[in-house]
Amino acid sequence: MPRTEFKQLLDAGVHFGHLKRKWNPNMAPYIFMEKNGIHIIDLQKTIVKIDEAADALKQIARSGRKVMFVATKKQAKTIVAEKVSAVNMPYVVERWPGGMLTNFPTIRKAVKKMSTIDKMIKDSSWDNLSKREKLQITRQRAKLEKILGSIVDLTRLPAALFIIDVMKEKIAVREAQRLSIPIFGMVDTNSDPNGIDFVIPANDDASQSIDLIVGVMCDAIKDGLSDRKVERDGEEKDEKPISTLKKGRKTVAKIIVEDDEEVEADDNEEILEEELDAILVDEEAAEEEEEEEEKDLPEEAK
Repeated sequence: MPRTEFKQLLDAGVHFGHLKRKWNPNMAPYIFMEKNGIHIIDLQKTIVKIDEAADALKQIARSGRKVMFVATKKQAKTIVAEKVSAVNMPYVVERWPGGMLTNFPTIRKAVKKMSTIDKMIKDSSWDNLSKREKLQITRQRAKLEKILGSIVDLTRLPAALFIIDVMKEKIAVREAQRLSIPIFGMVDTNSDPNGIDFVIPANDDASQSIDLIVGVMCDAIKDGLSDRKVERDGEEKDEKPISTLKKGRKTVAKIIVEDDEEVEADDNEEILEEELDAILVDEEAAEEEEEEEEKDLPEEAK
């Protein structure tokens, strides 16, 4: 039985694409028709693709690996943060820091910097610092929390990325492709589906559309985590060796990344200032870009 119904998708506005003049020809197989200068997405194909993606995510969660959700669009931030945090998965809803995946050890060092600052604040030496120094450190801590706070528990590369708007998150897409990390994506009619392992043709601008599809994916992950818990409970009762049980677990092709080692920062190695500055770059440019995109949206998508 499909995880979504045609009417649900229709009511959420999943079928609305972008203006005809902005379309990407590679999306032609997923377009049903054109109406009033706007492309209409074929929801029958969306239903099939949602089921495929949800089944794959369920298997990843069942295997104990993490799925990172990426959604820096204004209308998607709150939805993703609420739903994804409920299933204890990492997510990025602020600016994507370059090298989040390809330079993961540096990102881990930046996360470690947050805990270092927390220890410093609790220490007695904190009182000896001037007001200016305290302000600079607390501001730095707040910026790190804003950008990296949602990935604090991510000690290894994620098994997959779920991206809302693969066109906007092109840096994240390129990094995942470079590391052969599978990509799940909500792909609108103006985006290129090539290079996306699990394409979900859908309106990636409307909040209702995002809410519905992300909700389905999170439910699938929740089911996978529940299955994993049942399996682990069964393993403990049977008292079988872990190595024997791992061989019998199902895996999804192209999903599980071979390298499963944790990437921890060296306790004695501090993050360089220039590396930290690159992560904490000013976000005004990103906000201006969001405003420009909103001007171009068709009324139905908003």
